[in-house]
Amino acid sequence: MEYTVKGLIDKNAKIAVLCGGMSNERDVSLRSGKNVLKALHNLGYKNAEIVDADKSSLKRLQEGGFEYAYNTLHGKYGEDGCIQGVLEILDIKYTGCKVKSSAICMDKEMTKNVLASAGLNIIKSVCIRYDEGLDVEKATKGLNFPLMVKPSAEGSSIGMSKADNIDELKKALEVAQKSDKKILLEEYLQGTSITVGVLEDIEGGKIFATPILEFRTKTLWYDFEAKYTEGLTEFILPANLDEKLTEEIQNMAIKAHKACDCTGVSRVDFLIYNNIPYVLEINTNPGMTDLSDLPAQAKAMGINYDNLVQLVLNTALID
Repeated sequence: MEYTVKGLIDKNAKIAVLCGGMSNERDVSLRSGKNVLKALHNLGYKNAEIVDADKSSLKRLQEGGFEYAYNTLHGKYGEDGCIQGVLEILDIKYTGCKVKSSAICMDKEMTKNVLASAGLNIIKSVCIRYDEGLDVEKATKGLNFPLMVKPSAEGSSIGMSKADNIDELKKALEVAQKSDKKILLEEYLQGTSITVGVLEDIEGGKIFATPILEFRTKTLWYDFEAKYTEGLTEFILPANLDEKLTEEIQNMAIKAHKACDCTGVSRVDFLIYNNIPYVLEINTNPGMTDLSDLPAQAKAMGINYDNLVQLVLNTALID
């Protein structure tokens, strides 16, 4: 059954589709923005236009008469609370998560702390500050190899590596610190990788989880190449899980969304190990490209791309 979404924003409203930006995910964001703009035009929002977010964007947003912003920025400055704060200062309503939740979820250590406080399962990890004199053996005391090494505030698996021993860890830290001096070291568990979208239908006043997407990659893990290169990842949608585990994970996704004070839309990534689901992280501004997870998940429950864009656009009305 097709899920039809009612437009709650005036069709004549001037909408800035924010994309591009200054992060390592710029190219992905441009692809998202282009798709969203096309959908908005299909929906009748003829005054929607692309705004490539850079240091000059503030002036363009100030002078452009924009009433709303559809945020398709990914990574630093677009997904970490920065652009959200700018939009609030300019009194431009915007889609998705607000300043606080964006900042929390961009920081992997902070996200894990909030999720743990909410009673959600997380994988054992430590967070360190990189410097050349770091005592790596001391920093990893209590953790078991192999380890996943992740820049704390980076997206799309950029800067991530797997380390099987101390020597590999030192090399992985060199790579990660180029993206962020704050680095998460997380025990590597070989399980099933899945993701769940969380959407808010503000007209119906409900928050719901999408079908669960399982991905099997031809790479060692779901890295940047696997995410954005056609043919490198096999998608199983809905995931091959029993009904009880499916419901448990969807409920966990909504609980994680609420625990981090997310609004509008998010995507929660999990790893299932020994039939136990662990929350890995929350993406507060999921990709909207042809290969992105959220549009595929929405489609599986009867929400086509244009209706998904309308659903997310409506979230700009959330205070």
